[in-house]
Amino acid sequence: MLKYVNTDIVFQEIPDEVTLAINISNCPCHCPGCHSHYLWEDIGLPLNTEAIDHFVEEYGTDITCISFMGGDSDPKSVNMLAQYIHEEHPQFKVAWYSGKTVISAAINKKDFDYIKIGPFIRHLGPLKNPKTNQRLYRISDTGDMEDITSIFWRK
Repeated sequence: MLKYVNTDIVFQEIPDEVTLAINISNCPCHCPGCHSHYLWEDIGLPLNTEAIDHFVEEYGTDITCISFMGGDSDPKSVNMLAQYIHEEHPQFKVAWYSGKTVISAAINKKDFDYIKIGPFIRHLGPLKNPKTNQRLYRISDTGDMEDITSIFWRK
């Protein structure tokens, strides 16, 4: 079962979106240099369709995107929630950040608008560093992935 610890409204995770970032616990990645060690533990509240409905009711038109930050311990459930958002709350874009280097076979890319992959590697930096190993993809209606990471790099 997915659990979330907290949420935050963020402006830099997904370009041109006001994003509700949902921080999911029980992260199996344990990236060295992780700034969210507390998410390694299996703690928090259930992240299910009722929680999604609550977030939609609470944040309404203040957000344009809902992003799952983690969930690598149960990608099938992440995908189910993404599908639910697209079906029941189609006004929102859906994003997922996976600390893995490869997208799980349990993920149907068509259920997402954005997917970010890659563990945090301190010396390579975050998305704003052109040397980063992390990648942000925009997903088309056909499931094709467009790497848009360079949007974060200052020219």
